[in-house]
Amino acid sequence: MQLDEIKMYAKFDDLASDLLDLAKEILPEQLFYLSVMSDTQQLILKLSNENASIHITEGLVIELNHSLCNRIDFEKNQPLIYEDVHQDGSLEDLKEALAEANVQSYLGIPICLTNGETFGTLCAINDETSLYDSRSITLLQRIVRMFSYYLELERIVWRDALTELYNRRYLTHYFEQHPAAGGAIFFLDLDGFKQVNDVYGHDTGDSVLQEVALRLKTLIIDQKDAFAVRLGGDEFVLHFPRPCTEELCRQRAENILRSLSNWEDYNLSTSIGIVTYTEGNKESLKTLLQHADNALYHAKASGKNRYKIFE
Repeated sequence: MQLDEIKMYAKFDDLASDLLDLAKEILPEQLFYLSVMSDTQQLILKLSNENASIHITEGLVIELNHSLCNRIDFEKNQPLIYEDVHQDGSLEDLKEALAEANVQSYLGIPICLTNGETFGTLCAINDETSLYDSRSITLLQRIVRMFSYYLELERIVWRDALTELYNRRYLTHYFEQHPAAGGAIFFLDLDGFKQVNDVYGHDTGDSVLQEVALRLKTLIIDQKDAFAVRLGGDEFVLHFPRPCTEELCRQRAENILRSLSNWEDYNLSTSIGIVTYTEGNKESLKTLLQHADNALYHAKASGKNRYKIFE
């Protein structure tokens, strides 16, 4: 989950504060923190209170291989409990980091969405050994479950239900929040998708769209802050948050064409219209999409499975 998406969530700070306040009511002697996790890092979003003896701060970024929370079993959605970290031999590789942070006890509650995606954790830590009773753990799990329902509702607002890519609303809001930034828009339209629906049915068509979404996410997995959008039907957008040279645009387009023309059972490909815009650009998202759509039209007119850069 991208931090930019969380920033769009209505009343997120208020709900996060409420979550920590409730947790503090359950275990008042503990320092609680709320974190969000990516594939490689953990970000400390919010603390329940300041504790000078424990060296952890809001905004702290921790590499996952140095994070105790990375040992939580998110698949089983089970809490992780260390009532005395110094007495557990399995934490030898984290011993130095825990000593530096002055953490002696730890309770980690996983926060997961209904689709299985990991959001992050609610954690209790202390500079002394702790006893975490089962009733308190159950109560913490219940308030985390309620918080995850809130996250799920917000996710529905900004995500496409079928593919779980971002939706047009997210793209619009992103441009409202970054009006002067530069970037590139790749407007994609599938070639031959109507025939897939007509011949194989709409259930198959939905499966194809989901597979397209997975391939698009794979294509940008190493592109910092890039994201994929389903506009509707078989139209998609890849947005790159920094302007790219013509050479780089062509390289990215070729990668997309290769990825989306490789189908075992269907005669499918894609056409792409590309528009770039510089920092300080005054054109609206609507205008940029019109330019990209114009380039897409010329790509399709020239034989499909092609790309065209707007000039």
